[in-house]
Amino acid sequence: MEYRALGRTGVKVSPLCLGCMMFGGRTSPEDSYAIIDRALAAGINFLDTANVYSRGRSEEVTGEALKRNGKRQSVVLATKVHGVMADDDPNMQGNSRRHMIEQCEASLRRLQTDYIDLYQIHRPQSDIPIDETLRALDDLIRAGKVRYIGTSTFEAWQVVESLWASKELGLNRFICEQPPYHILDRRIERGLIPMARTYGTALIPWSPLAGGLLTGKYTRNTPPPTDSRFADVENNPRLKARMVADVFDVIEGLQPLAAAKNCTLSQLALAWCVQQPGITSPIIGPRTMEQLEDNLGALPVTITDADRAAIDQLVPPGRMVSPFYEADFGPHQYRW
Repeated sequence: MEYRALGRTGVKVSPLCLGCMMFGGRTSPEDSYAIIDRALAAGINFLDTANVYSRGRSEEVTGEALKRNGKRQSVVLATKVHGVMADDDPNMQGNSRRHMIEQCEASLRRLQTDYIDLYQIHRPQSDIPIDETLRALDDLIRAGKVRYIGTSTFEAWQVVESLWASKELGLNRFICEQPPYHILDRRIERGLIPMARTYGTALIPWSPLAGGLLTGKYTRNTPPPTDSRFADVENNPRLKARMVADVFDVIEGLQPLAAAKNCTLSQLALAWCVQQPGITSPIIGPRTMEQLEDNLGALPVTITDADRAAIDQLVPPGRMVSPFYEADFGPHQYRW
């Protein structure tokens, strides 16, 4: 397997990152252990979770899996902090020193590890100065509890602001950003990707299959599967905004490309994301072993210049047909 530098670090990660959001929630612990073992056996060495996924249960299951298989030292283990961990406590959320240091300790316990390889700020927070956040993270690194730090769903200017603050204050800098990125929403190509390539920031896209829209299971004239994410779009404005008619125009345009390569639609979309300039390691989020096997099948798929040109005709570079940034839906409190 090809391994890639994680930004301006000496760490090498696999071209796919195993997202653990489903583990301990919709995916049972035993099935989760099996998926993690299979991913590691296939060469994936990068795992990503968050404290807020199932209110800590994902971290617990991920930590237990690594304890059982004895592979903790072989993986780059990433988790995140920011979201609401207690509805009745305003201090149990956000990017404050108090919350982050407290939650880092809790994540270490749940993950059954002495250190976190990559600790990420799950969302930006405008009412907390970035220097408070960076100083707390720097202290965690100096204490040996965290090796590297990163962000998720930050705008390009917010990443650059943080780099400036780190330089001015002599603090450890963010080494990666985790944005939404897939064929249906290519807006990070306008500013974030050029910024990342300029400053050596790794990009670890979340939802490279657009929350399942690019898996092929949704079609124009068929109701969504009852157990799927988009089964009840009428009661979820965010999902309703994402499942629009233009999405099906793109899906139908991609299907001949996938058929020509004898691969699934999801493998084509994932391979495209993996092979885009500036991308380090897209995060896959399998709920089942079958989904993991399909995702792994994307690695041998080659995206040619002709394929890229055809995809550019469907969704031009820097454009989108299905919005995935939270800012598209107005202010909100991030939670799971």
